[in-house]
Amino acid sequence: MPFPEVTKQSHRLLVLALVLLLGCGFLATSLVSYQASLKSIRSSIINTELPLTSDNVYSEIQKDLVRPILISSMMSRDTFVRDWVMQGEKDIEPMTRYLREVQQHYGAFTSFFISNRTLTYYQTKGVLKKVNPKEPRDIWYFRVRDMKEPYEINVDVDMANQDRLTIFINYKVFDYDGKFLGATGVGLTVDAVIKLIDEYQRRYDRSVYFVDTTGRIVLTGADGGPLGARVGQSLADVPGLEDLQARLGRPQTGKFEYQERGRDHYLNVRYIPELNWYLFVDKHEGGLLSGLRNTLYLNLLICLLVTAVVLVLVIRLMRRYQRSIAALATTDSLTGLPNRRGFELLAGQALQEARRERKPLAALLLDLDHFKMLNDTYGHQAGDQVLQGFAQNLRDGLRQSDIICRWGGEEFIILLKDTTSATAHQLAEKVRNEVAAQRYPFKGVNLHVTTSIGLAEMHPEDALDSLIGRADRGLYRAKQSGRNCVCVEPSGNHDAL
Repeated sequence: MPFPEVTKQSHRLLVLALVLLLGCGFLATSLVSYQASLKSIRSSIINTELPLTSDNVYSEIQKDLVRPILISSMMSRDTFVRDWVMQGEKDIEPMTRYLREVQQHYGAFTSFFISNRTLTYYQTKGVLKKVNPKEPRDIWYFRVRDMKEPYEINVDVDMANQDRLTIFINYKVFDYDGKFLGATGVGLTVDAVIKLIDEYQRRYDRSVYFVDTTGRIVLTGADGGPLGARVGQSLADVPGLEDLQARLGRPQTGKFEYQERGRDHYLNVRYIPELNWYLFVDKHEGGLLSGLRNTLYLNLLICLLVTAVVLVLVIRLMRRYQRSIAALATTDSLTGLPNRRGFELLAGQALQEARRERKPLAALLLDLDHFKMLNDTYGHQAGDQVLQGFAQNLRDGLRQSDIICRWGGEEFIILLKDTTSATAHQLAEKVRNEVAAQRYPFKGVNLHVTTSIGLAEMHPEDALDSLIGRADRGLYRAKQSGRNCVCVEPSGNHDAL
Protein backbone atom coordinates (compact mmCIF):
# COMPACT_ATOMS: atom_id res chain seq x y z
CA MET A 1 0.00 0.00 0.00
CA PRO A 2 1.59 3.37 -0.99
CA PHE A 3 -0.03 5.50 1.71
CA PRO A 4 1.95 4.11 4.70
CA GLU A 5 5.21 4.37 2.72
CA VAL A 6 4.54 8.02 1.91
CA THR A 7 3.64 8.66 5.55
CA LYS A 8 6.85 7.03 6.82
CA GLN A 9 8.93 9.05 4.38
CA SER A 10 7.21 12.26 5.48
CA HIS A 11 7.83 11.41 9.11
CA ARG A 12 11.51 10.76 8.46
CA LEU A 13 11.84 14.12 6.69
CA LEU A 14 10.01 15.86 9.54
CA VAL A 15 12.27 14.28 12.18
CA LEU A 16 15.38 15.18 10.16
CA ALA A 17 14.20 18.78 9.76
CA LEU A 18 13.42 19.00 13.48
CA VAL A 19 16.86 17.65 14.43
CA LEU A 20 18.56 20.10 12.08
CA LEU A 21 16.55 23.04 13.37
CA LEU A 22 17.16 22.16 17.01
CA GLY A 23 20.82 21.35 16.48
CA CYS A 24 21.56 24.43 14.37
CA GLY A 25 19.54 26.66 16.67
CA PHE A 26 21.22 25.39 19.85
CA LEU A 27 24.68 25.46 18.25
CA ALA A 28 24.25 28.98 16.87
CA THR A 29 22.92 30.24 20.20
CA SER A 30 25.81 28.69 22.13
CA LEU A 31 28.48 30.03 19.77
CA VAL A 32 27.00 33.53 19.69
CA SER A 33 26.77 33.48 23.49
CA TYR A 34 30.38 32.32 23.76
CA GLN A 35 31.69 34.99 21.36
CA ALA A 36 29.73 37.68 23.17
CA SER A 37 31.15 36.47 26.48
CA LEU A 38 34.72 36.60 25.17
CA LYS A 39 34.22 40.16 23.96
CA SER A 40 32.71 41.32 27.23
CA ILE A 41 33.74 39.13 30.16
CA ARG A 42 32.48 41.52 32.77
CA SER A 43 29.02 41.75 31.23
CA SER A 44 28.84 37.99 30.86
CA ILE A 45 29.84 37.28 34.45
CA ILE A 46 27.55 39.87 36.00
CA ASN A 47 24.52 39.34 33.77
CA THR A 48 24.69 35.60 33.10
CA GLU A 49 26.97 33.40 35.18
CA LEU A 50 26.48 34.81 38.66
CA PRO A 51 22.68 35.24 38.39
CA LEU A 52 22.44 31.68 37.08
CA THR A 53 24.59 30.41 39.95
CA SER A 54 22.50 32.44 42.38
CA ASP A 55 19.33 30.89 41.00
CA ASN A 56 20.81 27.40 41.34
CA VAL A 57 21.97 28.04 44.88
CA TYR A 58 18.62 29.59 45.76
CA SER A 59 16.89 26.49 44.45
CA GLU A 60 19.16 24.38 46.65
CA ILE A 61 18.38 26.63 49.61
CA GLN A 62 14.68 26.23 49.05
CA LYS A 63 15.16 22.48 49.07
CA ASP A 64 17.68 22.19 51.94
CA LEU A 65 17.17 25.23 54.18
CA VAL A 66 13.66 26.50 53.59
CA ARG A 67 12.24 23.00 54.17
CA PRO A 68 12.50 23.41 57.99
CA ILE A 69 10.42 26.60 57.67
CA LEU A 70 7.66 24.66 55.94
CA ILE A 71 7.86 21.95 58.61
CA SER A 72 7.59 24.54 61.38
CA SER A 73 4.66 26.20 59.62
CA MET A 74 2.92 22.83 59.40
CA MET A 75 3.52 22.23 63.11
CA SER A 76 2.09 25.64 64.02
CA ARG A 77 -1.14 24.84 62.17
CA ASP A 78 -1.43 21.25 63.35
CA THR A 79 -4.80 20.73 65.02
CA PHE A 80 -3.26 18.20 67.40
CA VAL A 81 -0.87 20.79 68.84
CA ARG A 82 -3.57 23.39 69.27
CA ASP A 83 -6.14 20.99 70.68
CA TRP A 84 -3.61 19.46 73.11
CA VAL A 85 -2.73 22.90 74.52
CA MET A 86 -6.35 24.06 74.69
CA GLN A 87 -7.28 20.85 76.56
CA GLY A 88 -4.86 21.68 79.35
CA GLU A 89 -1.61 19.87 78.49
CA LYS A 90 -2.70 17.02 80.75
CA ASP A 91 -0.40 14.31 79.40
CA ILE A 92 3.04 15.18 78.02
CA GLU A 93 3.59 11.81 76.31
CA PRO A 94 1.43 12.59 73.21
CA MET A 95 3.30 15.88 72.71
CA THR A 96 6.79 14.36 73.09
CA ARG A 97 5.78 11.51 70.80
CA TYR A 98 4.53 14.07 68.24
CA LEU A 99 7.79 16.04 68.41
CA ARG A 100 9.79 12.84 68.12
CA GLU A 101 7.81 11.78 65.06
CA VAL A 102 8.41 15.18 63.41
CA GLN A 103 12.13 14.98 64.13
CA GLN A 104 12.52 11.43 62.83
CA HIS A 105 10.18 11.72 59.84
CA TYR A 106 11.58 14.99 58.50
CA GLY A 107 15.20 14.44 59.53
CA ALA A 108 15.36 17.55 61.75
CA PHE A 109 18.13 17.97 64.33
CA THR A 110 15.60 18.90 67.02
CA SER A 111 11.93 19.83 67.40
CA PHE A 112 10.20 21.68 70.21
CA PHE A 113 7.07 23.37 71.53
CA ILE A 114 6.78 26.02 74.28
CA SER A 115 3.41 26.62 75.87
CA ASN A 116 2.55 30.24 76.62
CA ARG A 117 0.12 29.20 79.35
CA THR A 118 2.56 27.14 81.41
CA LEU A 119 5.86 28.43 79.91
CA THR A 120 6.90 24.76 79.60
CA TYR A 121 9.59 23.87 77.06
CA TYR A 122 8.68 20.50 75.49
CA GLN A 123 11.11 18.60 73.29
CA THR A 124 11.55 15.05 72.02
CA LYS A 125 12.83 13.68 75.36
CA GLY A 126 10.13 15.27 77.47
CA VAL A 127 10.03 18.55 79.42
CA LEU A 128 13.29 20.46 79.09
CA LYS A 129 12.60 23.42 81.41
CA LYS A 130 10.34 26.33 82.24
CA VAL A 131 11.23 29.44 80.25
CA ASN A 132 11.79 32.60 82.31
CA PRO A 133 11.71 36.19 81.00
CA LYS A 134 14.63 36.99 83.34
CA GLU A 135 16.79 34.21 81.93
CA PRO A 136 19.01 35.53 79.08
CA ARG A 137 18.85 32.20 77.26
CA ASP A 138 15.05 32.39 77.19
CA ILE A 139 14.71 35.94 75.90
CA TRP A 140 14.20 34.62 72.37
CA TYR A 141 10.85 33.09 73.29
CA PHE A 142 9.42 36.33 74.62
CA ARG A 143 10.78 38.14 71.58
CA VAL A 144 8.93 35.67 69.36
CA ARG A 145 5.78 36.07 71.43
CA ASP A 146 5.76 39.86 70.98
CA MET A 147 6.88 40.11 67.35
CA LYS A 148 4.43 40.82 64.52
CA GLU A 149 5.90 38.32 62.07
CA PRO A 150 4.61 34.71 62.22
CA TYR A 151 8.10 33.24 62.55
CA GLU A 152 11.80 34.01 62.87
CA ILE A 153 15.08 32.29 62.10
CA ASN A 154 17.43 32.36 65.06
CA VAL A 155 20.96 31.01 65.41
CA ASP A 156 21.44 29.92 69.01
CA VAL A 157 22.77 27.06 71.15
CA ASP A 158 20.49 24.08 71.78
CA MET A 159 20.24 23.24 75.47
CA ALA A 160 18.68 19.87 74.67
CA ASN A 161 21.74 18.81 72.63
CA GLN A 162 24.89 19.80 74.54
CA ASP A 163 24.61 23.47 73.53
CA ARG A 164 25.39 22.77 69.88
CA LEU A 165 25.04 25.84 67.68
CA THR A 166 21.74 25.45 65.85
CA ILE A 167 19.57 27.36 63.40
CA PHE A 168 16.08 27.45 64.92
CA ILE A 169 12.89 28.21 63.01
CA ASN A 170 10.57 29.58 65.71
CA TYR A 171 6.95 29.66 64.59
CA LYS A 172 4.07 31.24 66.54
CA VAL A 173 1.06 29.03 67.35
CA PHE A 174 -2.45 30.47 67.64
CA ASP A 175 -5.76 28.91 68.59
CA TYR A 176 -8.76 28.94 66.29
CA ASP A 177 -9.71 32.45 67.47
CA GLY A 178 -6.26 33.91 66.91
CA LYS A 179 -5.11 33.77 70.54
CA PHE A 180 -1.38 33.13 71.04
CA LEU A 181 -0.72 29.63 72.42
CA GLY A 182 3.04 29.33 72.20
CA ALA A 183 5.91 28.70 69.81
CA THR A 184 6.97 25.59 67.95
CA GLY A 185 9.49 24.63 65.33
CA VAL A 186 12.56 22.63 64.37
CA GLY A 187 16.30 23.14 64.41
CA LEU A 188 19.08 22.56 61.89
CA THR A 189 22.68 22.38 63.05
CA VAL A 190 24.97 25.10 61.78
CA ASP A 191 27.53 22.41 60.99
CA ALA A 192 25.12 20.90 58.48
CA VAL A 193 24.53 24.28 56.83
CA ILE A 194 28.26 24.95 56.63
CA LYS A 195 28.68 21.64 54.82
CA LEU A 196 25.97 22.73 52.38
CA ILE A 197 27.78 26.01 51.73
CA ASP A 198 31.05 24.16 51.19
CA GLU A 199 29.28 21.92 48.69
CA TYR A 200 27.88 24.98 46.87
CA GLN A 201 31.33 26.55 46.68
CA ARG A 202 32.96 23.36 45.42
CA ARG A 203 30.21 22.76 42.86
CA TYR A 204 30.03 26.28 41.41
CA ASP A 205 33.60 27.51 42.04
CA ARG A 206 32.39 30.70 43.71
CA SER A 207 32.39 32.07 47.24
CA VAL A 208 28.98 31.65 48.85
CA TYR A 209 27.96 33.22 52.15
CA PHE A 210 24.96 34.77 53.89
CA VAL A 211 24.60 38.26 55.32
CA ASP A 212 21.76 39.59 57.47
CA THR A 213 19.99 42.90 56.91
CA THR A 214 22.35 44.72 59.26
CA GLY A 215 25.37 43.80 57.15
CA ARG A 216 26.64 41.12 59.53
CA ILE A 217 27.95 37.86 58.05
CA VAL A 218 25.83 35.10 59.54
CA LEU A 219 26.92 31.95 57.69
CA THR A 220 29.99 30.98 55.68
CA GLY A 221 31.78 27.84 54.62
CA ALA A 222 34.37 26.12 56.78
CA ASP A 223 37.10 28.39 55.36
CA GLY A 224 35.22 31.56 56.15
CA GLY A 225 33.66 34.20 53.93
CA PRO A 226 35.23 36.73 51.55
CA LEU A 227 38.97 37.17 52.20
CA GLY A 228 38.70 34.89 55.22
CA ALA A 229 35.94 36.91 56.93
CA ARG A 230 34.25 35.09 59.80
CA VAL A 231 30.70 34.77 61.11
CA GLY A 232 29.71 37.87 63.05
CA GLN A 233 32.04 40.16 61.12
CA SER A 234 30.50 43.21 59.48
CA LEU A 235 30.83 43.89 55.76
CA ALA A 236 32.31 47.24 56.73
CA ASP A 237 35.38 45.39 58.01
CA VAL A 238 35.96 43.45 54.77
CA PRO A 239 38.35 45.17 52.30
CA GLY A 240 36.46 46.34 49.24
CA LEU A 241 33.00 45.82 50.79
CA GLU A 242 33.08 48.78 53.20
CA ASP A 243 30.35 50.78 51.45
CA LEU A 244 28.24 47.86 50.19
CA GLN A 245 25.81 47.82 53.12
CA ALA A 246 24.83 51.42 52.49
CA ARG A 247 24.17 50.58 48.84
CA LEU A 248 22.13 47.47 49.62
CA GLY A 249 19.22 49.11 51.34
CA ARG A 250 16.64 46.76 52.84
CA PRO A 251 15.90 44.53 51.08
CA GLN A 252 17.54 44.75 47.65
CA THR A 253 18.81 42.38 45.03
CA GLY A 254 21.53 43.53 42.70
CA LYS A 255 24.83 43.16 40.89
CA PHE A 256 27.98 44.71 42.32
CA GLU A 257 31.71 44.72 41.72
CA TYR A 258 34.70 45.65 43.84
CA GLN A 259 38.47 45.40 43.86
CA GLU A 260 40.70 43.58 46.29
CA ARG A 261 44.48 43.53 45.98
CA GLY A 262 44.21 44.54 42.35
CA ARG A 263 41.76 41.77 41.51
CA ASP A 264 38.31 42.51 40.21
CA HIS A 265 35.47 40.77 42.01
CA TYR A 266 31.98 40.30 40.60
CA LEU A 267 29.21 39.92 43.12
CA ASN A 268 25.58 38.90 42.82
CA VAL A 269 23.39 39.66 45.83
CA ARG A 270 19.97 38.12 46.21
CA TYR A 271 17.51 38.77 49.01
CA ILE A 272 15.89 35.62 50.39
CA PRO A 273 12.60 36.68 52.03
CA GLU A 274 12.03 33.26 53.60
CA LEU A 275 15.23 33.66 55.63
CA ASN A 276 15.38 37.47 55.76
CA TRP A 277 19.01 37.13 54.68
CA TYR A 278 21.06 38.07 51.64
CA LEU A 279 22.71 35.42 49.52
CA PHE A 280 26.14 36.57 48.30
CA VAL A 281 27.73 34.80 45.32
CA ASP A 282 31.22 36.15 44.74
CA LYS A 283 33.71 35.36 41.92
CA HIS A 284 37.03 36.96 41.10
CA GLU A 285 38.42 37.36 37.61
CA GLY A 286 40.86 34.45 37.82
CA GLY A 287 39.78 31.48 35.76
CA LEU A 288 36.92 33.32 34.10
CA LEU A 289 37.83 32.22 30.61
CA SER A 290 38.00 28.57 31.59
CA GLY A 291 34.68 28.99 33.32
CA LEU A 292 33.19 30.41 30.15
CA ARG A 293 34.53 27.52 28.12
CA ASN A 294 33.10 25.06 30.60
CA THR A 295 29.79 26.87 30.33
CA LEU A 296 29.92 26.56 26.56
CA TYR A 297 30.63 22.83 26.78
CA LEU A 298 27.84 22.46 29.31
CA ASN A 299 25.45 24.35 27.04
CA LEU A 300 26.41 22.15 24.09
CA LEU A 301 25.89 19.05 26.19
CA ILE A 302 22.51 20.32 27.36
CA CYS A 303 21.62 21.14 23.75
CA LEU A 304 22.59 17.64 22.69
CA LEU A 305 20.58 16.08 25.49
CA VAL A 306 17.56 18.29 24.81
CA THR A 307 17.77 17.48 21.10
CA ALA A 308 18.00 13.77 21.87
CA VAL A 309 15.09 13.94 24.31
CA VAL A 310 12.97 15.94 21.88
CA LEU A 311 13.85 13.53 19.09
CA VAL A 312 12.88 10.49 21.18
CA LEU A 313 9.63 12.16 22.29
CA VAL A 314 8.72 13.18 18.73
CA ILE A 315 9.39 9.68 17.40
CA ARG A 316 7.31 8.14 20.19
CA LEU A 317 4.50 10.61 19.62
CA MET A 318 4.53 9.91 15.88
CA ARG A 319 4.44 6.17 16.46
CA ARG A 320 1.63 6.58 18.96
CA TYR A 321 -0.19 8.84 16.51
CA GLN A 322 0.25 6.26 13.75
CA ARG A 323 -1.06 3.50 16.01
CA SER A 324 -4.02 5.68 16.99
CA ILE A 325 -4.82 6.43 13.36
CA ALA A 326 -4.53 2.74 12.51
CA ALA A 327 -6.77 1.84 15.44
CA LEU A 328 -9.34 4.45 14.45
CA ALA A 329 -9.34 3.13 10.89
CA THR A 330 -9.86 -0.51 11.92
CA THR A 331 -11.84 -0.29 15.19
CA ASP A 332 -15.49 0.45 15.84
CA SER A 333 -15.58 3.35 18.32
CA LEU A 334 -18.83 2.26 20.02
CA THR A 335 -18.12 -1.40 20.75
CA GLY A 336 -14.33 -1.52 20.56
CA LEU A 337 -14.57 -4.42 18.09
CA PRO A 338 -12.85 -4.40 14.70
CA ASN A 339 -14.87 -2.62 12.06
CA ARG A 340 -15.37 -3.94 8.53
CA ARG A 341 -11.92 -2.77 7.38
CA GLY A 342 -10.23 -4.32 10.41
CA PHE A 343 -12.19 -7.51 9.90
CA GLU A 344 -11.07 -7.81 6.30
CA LEU A 345 -7.42 -7.64 7.39
CA LEU A 346 -7.87 -10.26 10.11
CA ALA A 347 -10.17 -12.48 8.08
CA GLY A 348 -7.79 -12.55 5.10
CA GLN A 349 -5.06 -13.91 7.35
CA ALA A 350 -7.47 -16.43 8.90
CA LEU A 351 -8.52 -17.76 5.48
CA GLN A 352 -4.89 -18.17 4.41
CA GLU A 353 -4.06 -20.05 7.61
CA ALA A 354 -7.09 -22.33 7.20
CA ARG A 355 -6.11 -23.21 3.61
CA ARG A 356 -2.43 -23.68 4.45
CA GLU A 357 -3.11 -25.87 7.49
CA ARG A 358 -6.23 -27.49 5.95
CA LYS A 359 -8.37 -26.71 8.94
CA PRO A 360 -12.10 -25.89 8.95
CA LEU A 361 -13.33 -22.31 9.26
CA ALA A 362 -16.89 -21.16 9.91
CA ALA A 363 -18.57 -17.78 9.66
CA LEU A 364 -21.54 -16.53 11.72
CA LEU A 365 -23.46 -13.45 10.64
CA LEU A 366 -25.65 -12.11 13.46
CA ASP A 367 -28.41 -9.52 13.34
CA LEU A 368 -30.30 -8.12 16.33
CA ASP A 369 -34.02 -8.63 15.76
CA HIS A 370 -36.36 -5.62 15.65
CA PHE A 371 -33.49 -3.31 16.63
CA LYS A 372 -35.05 -0.32 14.83
CA MET A 373 -38.15 -0.71 16.96
CA LEU A 374 -35.99 -0.68 20.10
CA ASN A 375 -34.30 2.54 18.92
CA ASP A 376 -37.64 4.14 18.07
CA THR A 377 -39.12 3.16 21.45
CA TYR A 378 -36.26 3.91 23.86
CA GLY A 379 -33.94 6.15 21.84
CA HIS A 380 -30.53 5.73 20.27
CA GLN A 381 -28.72 5.85 23.62
CA ALA A 382 -30.57 2.72 24.62
CA GLY A 383 -29.65 1.12 21.32
CA ASP A 384 -25.99 2.03 21.81
CA GLN A 385 -26.02 0.47 25.28
CA VAL A 386 -27.52 -2.75 23.91
CA LEU A 387 -24.89 -2.86 21.16
CA GLN A 388 -22.09 -2.38 23.69
CA GLY A 389 -23.51 -5.06 25.99
CA PHE A 390 -24.07 -7.46 23.10
CA ALA A 391 -20.47 -6.97 21.91
CA GLN A 392 -19.15 -7.63 25.41
CA ASN A 393 -21.26 -10.80 25.65
CA LEU A 394 -19.73 -12.05 22.41
CA ARG A 395 -16.19 -11.34 23.68
CA ASP A 396 -16.90 -13.11 26.96
CA GLY A 397 -18.47 -16.18 25.35
CA LEU A 398 -15.97 -16.90 22.59
CA ARG A 399 -12.28 -17.80 22.32
CA GLN A 400 -9.58 -15.20 21.98
CA SER A 401 -8.61 -16.74 18.64
CA ASP A 402 -12.10 -16.14 17.22
CA ILE A 403 -12.55 -12.96 15.17
CA ILE A 404 -15.51 -10.80 16.18
CA CYS A 405 -16.49 -7.72 14.18
CA ARG A 406 -19.23 -5.16 14.04
CA TRP A 407 -20.28 -5.57 10.44
CA GLY A 408 -22.50 -2.50 10.41
CA GLY A 409 -25.49 -1.15 12.30
CA GLU A 410 -26.88 -4.01 14.37
CA GLU A 411 -25.07 -6.70 12.37
CA PHE A 412 -22.03 -8.59 13.69
CA ILE A 413 -19.84 -11.24 12.10
CA ILE A 414 -17.75 -13.95 13.71
CA LEU A 415 -15.05 -16.15 12.20
CA LEU A 416 -14.55 -19.39 14.14
CA LYS A 417 -11.11 -20.87 13.51
CA ASP A 418 -10.59 -24.62 13.41
CA THR A 419 -14.36 -25.11 13.77
CA THR A 420 -16.61 -27.40 11.76
CA SER A 421 -20.13 -26.54 10.71
CA ALA A 422 -21.61 -28.77 13.41
CA THR A 423 -19.54 -27.23 16.18
CA ALA A 424 -20.24 -23.76 14.82
CA HIS A 425 -23.96 -24.53 14.89
CA GLN A 426 -23.70 -25.51 18.57
CA LEU A 427 -21.83 -22.28 19.37
CA ALA A 428 -24.36 -20.24 17.41
CA GLU A 429 -27.24 -21.81 19.36
CA LYS A 430 -25.38 -21.10 22.60
CA VAL A 431 -24.94 -17.44 21.62
CA ARG A 432 -28.56 -17.16 20.54
CA ASN A 433 -29.86 -18.63 23.82
CA GLU A 434 -27.58 -16.44 25.94
CA VAL A 435 -28.69 -13.32 24.09
CA ALA A 436 -32.33 -14.26 24.50
CA ALA A 437 -31.78 -14.65 28.26
CA GLN A 438 -29.72 -11.45 28.62
CA ARG A 439 -31.22 -8.20 29.91
CA TYR A 440 -29.65 -4.76 29.39
CA PRO A 441 -30.65 -2.23 32.09
CA PHE A 442 -31.27 1.31 30.82
CA LYS A 443 -32.86 4.07 32.91
CA GLY A 444 -34.83 1.63 35.03
CA VAL A 445 -35.90 -0.56 32.11
CA ASN A 446 -34.46 -4.00 31.34
CA LEU A 447 -34.07 -4.08 27.57
CA HIS A 448 -34.31 -7.40 25.75
CA VAL A 449 -33.31 -8.44 22.26
CA THR A 450 -32.98 -11.63 20.27
CA THR A 451 -30.66 -12.43 17.40
CA SER A 452 -30.93 -14.20 14.10
CA ILE A 453 -27.80 -16.00 12.91
CA GLY A 454 -26.64 -17.17 9.50
CA LEU A 455 -23.94 -19.85 9.38
CA ALA A 456 -21.60 -20.91 6.61
CA GLU A 457 -18.56 -23.18 6.52
CA MET A 458 -15.62 -22.32 4.28
CA HIS A 459 -15.28 -24.36 1.07
CA PRO A 460 -11.89 -24.97 -0.51
CA GLU A 461 -12.62 -22.55 -3.36
CA ASP A 462 -14.10 -19.87 -1.10
CA ALA A 463 -12.91 -16.28 -1.06
CA LEU A 464 -13.92 -14.07 1.83
CA ASP A 465 -16.79 -12.51 -0.13
CA SER A 466 -18.30 -15.86 -1.10
CA LEU A 467 -18.06 -17.16 2.49
CA ILE A 468 -19.76 -14.06 3.89
CA GLY A 469 -22.30 -14.16 1.06
CA ARG A 470 -23.42 -17.65 2.05
CA ALA A 471 -23.58 -16.65 5.74
CA ASP A 472 -25.68 -13.67 4.68
CA ARG A 473 -28.11 -15.95 2.82
CA GLY A 474 -28.31 -18.10 5.94
CA LEU A 475 -29.16 -14.98 7.95
CA TYR A 476 -31.84 -14.08 5.42
CA ARG A 477 -33.39 -17.55 5.86
CA ALA A 478 -33.30 -17.08 9.64
CA LYS A 479 -35.16 -13.79 9.27
CA GLN A 480 -37.70 -15.39 6.96
CA SER A 481 -38.15 -18.27 9.39
CA GLY A 482 -39.43 -15.99 12.15
CA ARG A 483 -36.14 -14.66 13.61
CA ASN A 484 -34.35 -15.76 16.78
CA CYS A 485 -32.96 -18.87 15.11
CA VAL A 486 -29.85 -20.23 13.39
CA CYS A 487 -29.92 -21.14 9.70
CA VAL A 488 -27.29 -22.64 7.40
CA GLU A 489 -27.12 -21.84 3.71
CA PRO A 490 -27.71 -25.16 1.90
CA SER A 491 -24.43 -26.53 0.56
CA GLY A 492 -25.96 -26.99 -2.85
CA ASN A 493 -26.43 -23.23 -3.21
CA HIS A 494 -23.01 -22.12 -2.16
CA ASP A 495 -22.26 -20.74 -5.60
CA ALA A 496 -25.58 -18.98 -5.94
CA LEU A 497 -25.83 -15.24 -5.54
